[in-house]
Amino acid sequence: MIGSRRLAFVALLTLAASTPAAAQQPGITDTEIKFGNIMPYSGPASALSVTGKAFAAYFDSVNEKGGVNGRKLNMISLDDGFSPPKTVEATRRLVENDNVAFMFGTMGTAPSSATAKYLNGAKVPHLFLISSASKWNDPQNQHWLMALPWAPNYIEEAGIEVRFALSKNPNAKFAILYQNDDAGKDYLNGVKKALGADADKAIALATSFEVADPTVDSQILTLANTKADVFLIYSVTPRACAQAVRKAYETGWRPMRFISSGCANKETVMVPAGLEASTGIMSVGSLKPYVADSKDADMIAYRDFMKARLPNVDPANFAAGYGYMVAQALVVVLQQCKNDLSRDNIMAQAANLKDVALPLLMPGVKLNTSPTDYRPIKDGYMVEFRDNQFNVISELLRGS
Repeated sequence: MIGSRRLAFVALLTLAASTPAAAQQPGITDTEIKFGNIMPYSGPASALSVTGKAFAAYFDSVNEKGGVNGRKLNMISLDDGFSPPKTVEATRRLVENDNVAFMFGTMGTAPSSATAKYLNGAKVPHLFLISSASKWNDPQNQHWLMALPWAPNYIEEAGIEVRFALSKNPNAKFAILYQNDDAGKDYLNGVKKALGADADKAIALATSFEVADPTVDSQILTLANTKADVFLIYSVTPRACAQAVRKAYETGWRPMRFISSGCANKETVMVPAGLEASTGIMSVGSLKPYVADSKDADMIAYRDFMKARLPNVDPANFAAGYGYMVAQALVVVLQQCKNDLSRDNIMAQAANLKDVALPLLMPGVKLNTSPTDYRPIKDGYMVEFRDNQFNVISELLRGS
């Protein structure tokens, strides 16, 4: 009897030792990688949820080809209405109830900030959260969080825009509209940093708005009265960006205009603002502008993907192209993980991207990260909206 028990015990140890390490990780089995995502499918930023739809469509296409290293991708995506308290609730549900391996691509600076302490404390990776705030490049204090924005972070983006404007008008005065949150303040700080000692003199006026504000008309009227030479618009919500462009145009104010990279979207900003009002708007871009008749093979592949997978979404919608790119970046990370899908290795591979050239990134723009630098994208081009589309008007502009 004792011998039988000993044999049974040895058999159990052998079985445990032979079980793949991946199977011991939350959300990971021999056939599946389960991860969480949160999108504003409702609320003031619901237009941005197209990104989540592009995620899901791309992962479906990957699964149809066998998944990643033999495992299917199972993204559980929840709605937070772009409300940070709801983001916290949904994140806890995904981690504690659904047992996801990691979080991926939550939309927005404020929602991601609300869950940062929890995810860091739980040692759950949040890969490629959607924010250009510079705060995410903090591997020492926020080891488990990494953003993948559509352009250089807000401080670097603002710096590129200011330097470009000053190259055209060295004595320019700046008027700034910014969202009253961490992201907007980050952008404003980037403007001040780029202007240096001249900031107080060069900034005619900087005024903020709340995401929930029904309009930004009063702020625009105040800014227009400055007659500043340069108008910088920062917002994460397309509605505010479109309103700002339109109202400024209606006042007859004609400064050099820059719009934040997240709002450089023909479908959700330029068309609502009016094509005439939008002509001449500039922005920093790292993704190829969508051109309907482009002969670029990668753009054709994206156009075909959208036609087949998301036929009701305009391929020119920047939020879709961005989602397509970020989903591809996640696949690269998971491929690098091979069969070690521990949370530690998932984070380690995200911090080990070397010259990753994804199809929709512009020439010279590649993803690079390291354990001490969590900025996948550092460079971009100046683009201008003209002739009903965004056009590249500069050489590659390096971030700091």
